[in-house]
Amino acid sequence: MKAWFRSFQIAFTFIGTVVGAGFATGKEVLQFFTRFGHIGALLILISTLFFVWLGAKMMLLSAKIKARSYEDLNKYLFGDRAGAWVSHVMLGILLCVNSVMLAGAGSIFSEHIHISTQSGMLLTSIACFYLVRKGINAIISVNSIIVPLMLLFTLLIVADTLKGPGIDNWITLETGLSPVAAWMSPFLYASFNLSMSQAVLVPLGSLVGDAKILRRGAILGGIGIGTMLMAGHFALSARMPGVQQFEIPMGGIARELGPLIHWIFVFLIFAEIFTTLVADLYGLTLQVQRRISASRTWITLSLLLFCFLLGQVGFGTLLTTLYPLFGMLSLGWLLLIIRNRDLKAKPPLPPPA
Repeated sequence: MKAWFRSFQIAFTFIGTVVGAGFATGKEVLQFFTRFGHIGALLILISTLFFVWLGAKMMLLSAKIKARSYEDLNKYLFGDRAGAWVSHVMLGILLCVNSVMLAGAGSIFSEHIHISTQSGMLLTSIACFYLVRKGINAIISVNSIIVPLMLLFTLLIVADTLKGPGIDNWITLETGLSPVAAWMSPFLYASFNLSMSQAVLVPLGSLVGDAKILRRGAILGGIGIGTMLMAGHFALSARMPGVQQFEIPMGGIARELGPLIHWIFVFLIFAEIFTTLVADLYGLTLQVQRRISASRTWITLSLLLFCFLLGQVGFGTLLTTLYPLFGMLSLGWLLLIIRNRDLKAKPPLPPPA
């Protein structure tokens, strides 16, 4: 029973790390899947298989080499020199992604609470700074509460969608977009999100160490991500093309369920953005601390300031511009994870006593 509980904790952390600003708000689902019409569901299935397979592989490999951070994993995959450069690039990408998430949090405050975007970003930064100092156990605990609630409310939106028009759009919706772009989408989405989740999943895999728990957690987490993707795609497809006008599409849909459900769902969207932001900043802080002699407090504050300044560009603009580009950059990392066969030769070592 304890092993299953630990597996569910890993699964919820996996889901919570991937379900960030773009996913929770619906922007990512629109960008990578729903806009491609009726083949979006098949693209989601492909992405889900990647999350299950490669999420497990990443954590098992991290446990095997006892990686302290994602740089250790990158050096193992690419070699010492190239791995260090890959980690530098990933550091820059994670900073930009965190800026997107901080801007997404600001958009929630602006669209739904009628507080200025800058004020929302500032409040989120203060809360994030406090939780980052608590460490990875706090991140696991928060995700164990927020992710099940997010799954429940996503299913409520699906149930509401079944009552309205357009419920067959997910299998009939046509698109004039390039087939090449459509079939690249699941690879870009999976590679981007898996490479970004290194900041949390690598130290998590090394901390847990048990192969059975890690593999089960990856399977549960990958299926959970796929379920939420499919639910979001179904709800968004039924409201196409009008839903594209919202910065927070899922928040606009939740408003249809009534004031109470709307406010609860908006809170959960914010919570998912917040937990991913905290997890990534925690990994970034540890990574930067290995390179410069500064206190963790000042490093975290500096990272938050950078994200706050870049986030002024705007949530929608940052997401639609940066995410596909970063997905392309992450493809090389994805291919090396796929090609690595070291786990077949030797199972991961058990955690140290």
